[in-house]
Amino acid sequence: MERWGRRAALAVALIGFAALALQYGIIVVKEAAAGLAPGPALASGLWRFVGYFTILGNIFAAVVALAMALAPQSAAAGPRARLSAAVAILLIGIVYSLLLRHVWNPTGWQAVADHALHDVLPPLFLIAWALFPHGGLAFSDALWAMVLPLLYLAYALARGAYDGWYAYWFLDPTKLGAAHLALSAVLLAAGFLIVGLALVALDRFLARRGPAGGS
Repeated sequence: MERWGRRAALAVALIGFAALALQYGIIVVKEAAAGLAPGPALASGLWRFVGYFTILGNIFAAVVALAMALAPQSAAAGPRARLSAAVAILLIGIVYSLLLRHVWNPTGWQAVADHALHDVLPPLFLIAWALFPHGGLAFSDALWAMVLPLLYLAYALARGAYDGWYAYWFLDPTKLGAAHLALSAVLLAAGFLIVGLALVALDRFLARRGPAGGS
């Protein structure tokens, strides 16, 4: 089964990097259309590009997936890395569907990138994760899945305070106020922890059913 997991992981990496490149290109084109020269448009586009958790989470998942496909014994493809990437990309899909999908209607190439990053890659990564060997996780490892979102929260608030732009309305203190922002942060952190614990439980269940490895 691991052989199929590696193939699924390679598909995640290829689709992920392609979708990320497409999304970056779309942002740069928009920056250029706003009147920026090519050089500044690339820099400004990159600054906006890395402001989204969707982008950072998909980069992380694509890197882990590439390691799963090409170097499955490496630390980058280890149980905790796979768990953290799986939780991140699943929450990207879940949060987008619950809180963001209704606020815009992308078309053309933007729709292609949007569906790839939010709808295609989360279940595909979960398939790759499920096909890899299991049993290497403890419930305390679910805390590792919270590292990336907590780092992003601090980063998003810091860059928002710097330039006044927040990627997500539910992390914008100018719209929510301190109390509602704190509530959003707690709910999001709880969501990551719950999904992490659920995947650890699934990992332990799959381990009891037998090894997932094999060529």
